[in-house]
Amino acid sequence: MNKFLFVISFTLFLPVLFADNKENHIGMAKFLGNETWNRCASLMLDKDADVYELSYERSGSMPLSPFAGKFIPKFLPTGPTKNEVQLANMDVLNEDVNTANQGTQMDAFGHFAYTEKVWDGEAKIKNNEIKYFDGLTQDDVKPTQNSPLLKLGIENVPPIITSALLLDVRKFANQGKKYSAGEFITRDDLEITLQKSGLSKRGILPGDVIMIYTGWSDYYKDPDTTKIYYSTAPGISYDAAKYLASKEVVAVGLDTCCVDARPDPNNPDSFKQPKGTPKNQSFPVHDYFLTKVGVHTLENLNLKKIANNGVYESCTMILPLKSKGSAGSPIRPVAIGKAS
Repeated sequence: MNKFLFVISFTLFLPVLFADNKENHIGMAKFLGNETWNRCASLMLDKDADVYELSYERSGSMPLSPFAGKFIPKFLPTGPTKNEVQLANMDVLNEDVNTANQGTQMDAFGHFAYTEKVWDGEAKIKNNEIKYFDGLTQDDVKPTQNSPLLKLGIENVPPIITSALLLDVRKFANQGKKYSAGEFITRDDLEITLQKSGLSKRGILPGDVIMIYTGWSDYYKDPDTTKIYYSTAPGISYDAAKYLASKEVVAVGLDTCCVDARPDPNNPDSFKQPKGTPKNQSFPVHDYFLTKVGVHTLENLNLKKIANNGVYESCTMILPLKSKGSAGSPIRPVAIGKAS
């Protein structure tokens, strides 16, 4: 009964929650609404549904992005207050930490930009040559070097509360083996997984979140003694990204650092982007999702438990922090669904 009342309240009050988010430049999040919330509600009402944490604990010893600096929490002494009976505990982070892009996180559309011409490493790039999602330019988004994102920042992302599909490509497209360093998850892999996991009839719907389990998270260790996890990764191919965008999904996340595949440092010459991938881009999937079609990228998802339990359809909630002008945010996504 309590769960039923919660779901009814959830669906009644969500329109109020989203009322101030009807603004431009939200990409595929425009498909979030009554239909996606109703799909969520039906999944939460199942008496056998359970809640799954999809993030990792954040700590100074977790795997760290080489692009985001150190992450060193400092825990302050317990502090008493004169003439009071109360004490408090607090903590701080190190200077110059990029907390938005460490741990389980999501990218804002302003995280990536592009130019029409290849930069030679020396010439000054003019602001009007730098382009972003929805045709915005550098003057619109980040007019000066030290400016926050004036548009396309993470604070503009609405709460993502919608149906989600887990595509266990490790189990269904790779014979149960985790994907290797630099390996690509293709459109064929996704379609095979949809069919074998019994999701073909439902299909991928507008406003869905897609979570892809590759098994690479076997290398996610805390403390990160091996340093393997961030050194390389499998990722989705450009054709897989185009396929998912054609389904009008709101976000795509993997149990990897990067969504894009990254070369194996022990064998970099073996890494070749599939045919049809744009040239002169180290992160073509990021570029396509964030600057061309408006799909959010989710990184470092903790998908092992939800995959092991076969929860292929869930109501998933992803709430980025409203950090004004930031290019990303830590997230604590949760999924509610029934094990198969």
